[in-house]
Amino acid sequence: MALIQITDINKTYTQGKIQIHALKGVTISIHSGGFVALAGPSGSGKTTLLNIIGGLDTVDSGTIIVDGHEYQNMRSSQLANLRLYKIGFVFQAYNLIPVLSALENVEFVMQLQGVSSKERRSRAMKILDEVGLAEMYHRRPHELSGGQQQRVAVARAIVSNPSLVLADEPTANLDSETGKGLLMLMKEMNEKKNVTFVFSTHDPMVMNYASRKILLRDGVVVDDV
Repeated sequence: MALIQITDINKTYTQGKIQIHALKGVTISIHSGGFVALAGPSGSGKTTLLNIIGGLDTVDSGTIIVDGHEYQNMRSSQLANLRLYKIGFVFQAYNLIPVLSALENVEFVMQLQGVSSKERRSRAMKILDEVGLAEMYHRRPHELSGGQQQRVAVARAIVSNPSLVLADEPTANLDSETGKGLLMLMKEMNEKKNVTFVFSTHDPMVMNYASRKILLRDGVVVDDV
């Protein structure tokens, strides 16, 4: 059974008197353990599709099932729980909490999950060690480089062992060498922990690392390799 099953979804936004057809009849299936890039130019619909998979946006029509849950049949509270326990997010702008240390940022999701302070501290330290930030537990985001902040974001996304990690343009604010290191890290997590990664990107380097590339243009899937 597919981890993500999307069938004939459509999404339209209205800006003033203009309607923007962001997605038009998109159907895709993604199995567990994938390392998948949603690729395409700006305005192709890739970020909209990523947000819909993450339950951050809704569709006008069609069905979306993630980890056996059909979104259209779920209340907002159920969707919030699914995001909390099953889906990790890595945002282009990192979205770290500025007043918290790297360790506290990674602990935050587990705190929301009700994990004990001792266990979440242990798990946060372990995952920060794995992403190469063992010496930076107590640094706040402004004391970290862009690449280090994005590593904290990846650690936060995977520390609670989600089924799925969604990453929106994860290399956009990074130089090529730092971006390559981040991709290698996520690929390692994908292979070792069998976490499914889905990226939105127009970065050729990300596409090269992906095991599957779904190309969108003007809200339509035009290639899937």
